[in-house]
Amino acid sequence: MSLYRNSAWFLKGLTEFTRNGYLAASKRFVEKDLEVSMAGRSFMITGANSGIGRATAMAIAKKGGSVHMVCRNKDKAEEARADIVKESGNKEIFVHILDLSETKKINNAGCIMSDREENTEGLEKSFASNVLGVYILTKSLIALLEKSAEPRVITVSSGGMLVQKLRSGNLQSDRGRYDGAMVYAQHKFHSSMKESLRTPEQGADTAVWLAVSDAAATMPSGHFYQDRKMVSAHLPLAWTRSSQLEEQNSAIMREEKEK
Repeated sequence: MSLYRNSAWFLKGLTEFTRNGYLAASKRFVEKDLEVSMAGRSFMITGANSGIGRATAMAIAKKGGSVHMVCRNKDKAEEARADIVKESGNKEIFVHILDLSETKKINNAGCIMSDREENTEGLEKSFASNVLGVYILTKSLIALLEKSAEPRVITVSSGGMLVQKLRSGNLQSDRGRYDGAMVYAQHKFHSSMKESLRTPEQGADTAVWLAVSDAAATMPSGHFYQDRKMVSAHLPLAWTRSSQLEEQNSAIMREEKEK
């Protein structure tokens, strides 16, 4: 099944995760969706000093929004901030240094670990950064979000999630062998398709659309979006869907680890 999942994901990546895939999808985009002013609105963007996070920060800064860059590395963050201010002409750009993998300090620049590693709290790093840290950060902002007009929370995921099943009893990968097959598949895809993969700006398009457009506000919350439309979070016949009990157990685990 792992071979099928990886093969199906690779083929999906060839047609959808590339620049040509974006160009094909963009033919149905409504241009005026992003013709909006974000002046007076505030945005917190994790991993905002590079890649998709930086492209998102730049796009929103150009629309006049106040951008709070949450990053791990102060020097890289300040350098990115200077570039964003210079290109956008927007000085309402602020840097906050935070490493989401250290959950008691609560950046969602998601990480992929080839080998299992733990942080200083004894938590597996991928789980701490990609799951628990995001959960704690979001939960801590709820009170503030509830006071805001039209608040939105957008969690960015990798296409690699399509081939992984939620293992509520092994969220930290501390049971059995640490499976690096998917990591390897992603790395091979990236290395072989590097010149064909989407630009950071293309990769950020849907996140920006979800964050600023009125059209996105009419869409159902809590779903997976790609190229400005709701899509399935599972590959056909990949057997990655979780039961309600597994999802409940995962929620309980997050609550326990947060304490």
